[in-house]
Amino acid sequence: MKQFPLKLVSRRMLAPTVGHYVFQRDDGEPLDYIPGQFIQIHFQYADGTTTKRSYSLATIHDHALGPGEAVEIAVSYVPGGAATALFEGLADGDTVQASGPFGRFCLMPADANRRYLLIATGTGVTPYRAMLPQLEQQIRERGIEAVLLFGARTPAELLYGDEFRAFAERVPGFRFVPCFSRELPAQPHPDVRHGYVQQFIDEFAPDGAGDIAYLCGNPNMVDACFEALKGYGLPVPQIRREKYVSSK
Repeated sequence: MKQFPLKLVSRRMLAPTVGHYVFQRDDGEPLDYIPGQFIQIHFQYADGTTTKRSYSLATIHDHALGPGEAVEIAVSYVPGGAATALFEGLADGDTVQASGPFGRFCLMPADANRRYLLIATGTGVTPYRAMLPQLEQQIRERGIEAVLLFGARTPAELLYGDEFRAFAERVPGFRFVPCFSRELPAQPHPDVRHGYVQQFIDEFAPDGAGDIAYLCGNPNMVDACFEALKGYGLPVPQIRREKYVSSK
């Protein structure tokens, strides 16, 4: 497995415990990826044991222009976590070792659906950020619709919320439905919901003939939504899943 260096360009906090990191591939090669894929960051524990963590690419890039060099990921900070210590200790210009991209959690060229139901919790929303240019193209060319149901506890934890809201306002055919389990924003948009994402699947009347669903994030949410969507008659190949299991 070929590893390559990523140099930190910038970082900012997306939420109290989630950082957005912008890297650049530092070996002169482009990073050719399909939106929805992930990379692995390789590092060592304090005792010298090698380990790795997987991060979905959040990079928004127009792939019609060819591959790019930017690599953007969202990193959840876990108290006492080895990966957290690595990322918190990085300064601009520092490098980490990476490999990839990997994974098949992607929009498929042969998809002939009428609608995408994109469901996420936490950092599970990052692959959908990378898919926005593809979704805009498909909405324009195929006339599809896309709904993003995104679960967060509080407004402060709604990762990339402003970007998704702006995209929904700019692109008819895309709906952004944030679902808050703990507290609502002060002036909620009409598409804001109070509760867990799985509680609101019914509202969108999933349909096995026209829908393809993507589930990414907390394993309990993924399992609950998977069962609910099967109950609506979605065939298993039309429910694409990626579970995020946090590890130290």
